[in-house]
Amino acid sequence: MDSKKIRVAITHGDTNGIGYELIFKAFSEPEMLEYCTPIIYGSPKVAAYYRKAMNLPAQFSIIQKAEDAEDGRINLLPAVDEEVKVDMGMPTQESGTAAIKALDRAMTDYRDELFDVLVTAPVNNQNAQFEGFQFKGHKEYIETCLGEGAKGLSILCGGDLRIASVTGKTPLKDVPTAITQELIIEKVKQMHTSLKRDFMITNPRIAVLALNPSNNGEESCGPEEASIIIPAIDQLAEQKIQAFGPYPTDEFFGNGHFVEFDGIMAMYHDQATTPFHSLYTEDGVLFTAGLPLVHTAANTTPSYSITGCNEADAISFRHAIYLALDAFCNREDYDEAYENPLPKLYHEKRDESEKVRFSIPKKKG
Repeated sequence: MDSKKIRVAITHGDTNGIGYELIFKAFSEPEMLEYCTPIIYGSPKVAAYYRKAMNLPAQFSIIQKAEDAEDGRINLLPAVDEEVKVDMGMPTQESGTAAIKALDRAMTDYRDELFDVLVTAPVNNQNAQFEGFQFKGHKEYIETCLGEGAKGLSILCGGDLRIASVTGKTPLKDVPTAITQELIIEKVKQMHTSLKRDFMITNPRIAVLALNPSNNGEESCGPEEASIIIPAIDQLAEQKIQAFGPYPTDEFFGNGHFVEFDGIMAMYHDQATTPFHSLYTEDGVLFTAGLPLVHTAANTTPSYSITGCNEADAISFRHAIYLALDAFCNREDYDEAYENPLPKLYHEKRDESEKVRFSIPKKKG
């Protein structure tokens, strides 16, 4: 690309939700246009409707193709051909379809290398359907379009806390049977690679949470810990990956042990999201690791109840843009450095004292 600034594709999300409010508020800070060149995939009429209805100080230029995007301004690319009826705060089939069409147009342009990173406004999975296609989430959609068989990993990021889960949104009753040594190893290795490549952490330490609660202050050691999780951690250690655990969730977060780690791997969805949402209520970001495209999103829903009320806080969306920019630059630097690496002058050696340092003290009787 000719432009030196990173091109950020932004999809408008559910058109009856807070997407346009988040976008316009995020770019109300003048310095945002100094960091990147935004390309909003959306609807000029819907954007103008929200701008007028909410009296948002937003100026945008309509472009017909991503190649025409210019630095120093908000570029809006029409991704929805037909008229879109706006019913603020009401999830409709039309508003969900508009979200998918914007995302689909962005995927087409990414294949043609017309932008660098993707930031998505919130979507309601229940009404986001397109020609019989059931939308399961941005990660899954990007996997289908660009993954070529690869699976992404959703990482919740806030400050220095980065947490993902082995089984994702698997129903809780199915989690114990879904957890395998192979899956734990795969997900931890995926997080390990992302921490190095996307976050520039040279030798990341990853905590692995237990599935079962602790027993009177003792470390968790149920059947899954003994036969699956601990052997997986041992295998990761053999592969020179610093994974530790398994840690009982309540003590791990309650006693603040999470601050000692660069990444945390939970066993199931709520085990990751509950402590994260308790610690980060405003500026959390969802990062998709393991796919060719850098993708981030604000950790929020379409928030229909406050749509049009001028109450949505754009801090999380702004942080999603920052993280996408940082990850893109980090990937470029990492890939360039490892394309022609210098020969090692020493042999890396695993420090066994780390096992002691990152073991949770047992309660004395």
